[in-house]
Amino acid sequence: MADFMIRFFICNIFISGMIGILLIAKGIFKNILSSRMQYHLWFLLLGLLAVPFIPFSLIGFPQIFSWLHSLKISPASGAETVLGKSMGILPTETTNWMNDFTLSIHRETPPIAGYILLGIWIAGMLAMILLVIKSSLRLHTLKKSALPLQNQAVRRLYLHCLEEAEIPRDIPVYSTAFLKSPIIVGLLKPCIYVPIHLISDYNEADMRYMLLHELQHYKHHDAMANYLMNLAGVIYWFHPLVWYVLKEMRNDREVACDTSVLKMLEEEDYEDYGNTLIHFAEKVSLTPFPFAAGLGGNMKQMKRRIINIASYEKPTVIKRLKGLCSYFLIACLLLLFMPILSVNAAVKTENTYPINKNDGNISYLDLSSYFNGYQGCFVLLDAATGSWQIYNKALAQKRISPNSTYKIYSALLGLENRYITSSSNEISWNGQDYPIPEWNANHNLTTAFQNSVNWYFQSLDQTAGLEALEDFYTSIDYGNHDLSGGVSSFWAESSLKISPIEQAKLLQRLYLNEFNFDADHIQTVKNALLLSSTDKGSLYGKTGTGNINGENISGWFTGYVETTENTYFFALYIGAPKNAAGSKASEIALSILSDLNIWY
Repeated sequence: MADFMIRFFICNIFISGMIGILLIAKGIFKNILSSRMQYHLWFLLLGLLAVPFIPFSLIGFPQIFSWLHSLKISPASGAETVLGKSMGILPTETTNWMNDFTLSIHRETPPIAGYILLGIWIAGMLAMILLVIKSSLRLHTLKKSALPLQNQAVRRLYLHCLEEAEIPRDIPVYSTAFLKSPIIVGLLKPCIYVPIHLISDYNEADMRYMLLHELQHYKHHDAMANYLMNLAGVIYWFHPLVWYVLKEMRNDREVACDTSVLKMLEEEDYEDYGNTLIHFAEKVSLTPFPFAAGLGGNMKQMKRRIINIASYEKPTVIKRLKGLCSYFLIACLLLLFMPILSVNAAVKTENTYPINKNDGNISYLDLSSYFNGYQGCFVLLDAATGSWQIYNKALAQKRISPNSTYKIYSALLGLENRYITSSSNEISWNGQDYPIPEWNANHNLTTAFQNSVNWYFQSLDQTAGLEALEDFYTSIDYGNHDLSGGVSSFWAESSLKISPIEQAKLLQRLYLNEFNFDADHIQTVKNALLLSSTDKGSLYGKTGTGNINGENISGWFTGYVETTENTYFFALYIGAPKNAAGSKASEIALSILSDLNIWY
């Protein structure tokens, strides 16, 4: 949630630009767009304000957010943005064991900032909700004090107005002493409230125009619009431009209702309608209730409405067509922001991998004693029986950044695309000084795995390009397939996620070559993954470490044990604020495998 707040904060920068574009577009096309179209443009904006809260990403998410992501997380590529120090993890004493090296990924905004923003945001929303509740209670008091309309002349006029507006529903009308101007309130059970002084000073023309105005609010579902505007005000209480937009939306709503009334009137009645507004300009006021739509408004709004009435002409067919074209042009421009505002697009699919009936028999283990001080999980797939043994089901299903374990498949892609071959896979060091001494040399596939050399696998990825990478990780069904974090860092505490269960299943598919890749390439990757061999079998695997701001916060060890009788595929993950690394994950995994009599 704290991470969401950081991205939500970034989104509000785009929201400000989006509002600016909309205001400019409205200014350019104000003489072409009808008042109703100008009002409806604000609904597009309200819809876009909801996009950051959609719990899934949108199709066609642009790479601009990948650039934003790189501002938060620097790729471990040795570029200027990579400022973290080397986190050298000591290799175990096992023969041919892999060094679990990683670079610290530097986050410009520390996590605490997200929690601070979250606390401020929630506190502001609670304050806004209290204000809405207070206004709602005042409205409730008004409803209790109001009386059903008794004046027969006004009642007959009201029934006539219903016919004029072509509204078959008889909306209840009440009189009240607590209002200066009429309002209509209610979503499911709308009611009109008319001030007593307007009934006492009854003027048929004035009353007709006011009733028609309120009925237009009902006809165009402005009650729902009120709820949406108030919801936006609560969520975006901190954003001054959003508050300005909501004020303008209310103004445009009243102008649109005026125009709807004018369409019903004869041309000679336009002046009378305008005079009604002028006559009551001192009496009417902005409604104090959050869910009400009324005739009133401030003097600036009244002036705008009078000008609109004075200049009103019934639109021609050509003007309507121009208005529609302009409306759709602005709408398309606004909709371009939709993917950018989808702050949850860092995860293109669900964060949880579901266990289903096709996953075979599952038994759950209690391995908590092995994970002292760590949040962790362990999964083991028995190839002979297809059965699973799982510790911490919830975490085993959760998709997590793979970190260096992804290099298994980066190597496979490099071989399949012939960037390297089984017999010739050395890549020359570019001379850049890396903080890990072992990286400052030429490397082949085996040594690149042993020393977890980032630049080696990044070179393969960059040669392939983002499009080929996306196709490859989708074809092998690697986790969420999301590479929006960029070619250099999508795997390092970034966009690509995979669950421990998927890690084990994917290793089995690689072992059996269900990908239908070149058998020699599969064997080359297997050879590079070999960690240790005994007369009882062989252990294959790859570690991975996630390091944020100098702290090891996650560790992977995934691989398989091949014996003469069976093959076991496993994945172990640990997480903690610090001291969680691939080396520790491998230590825990080996203890578990030993106690399960799988590896000694």
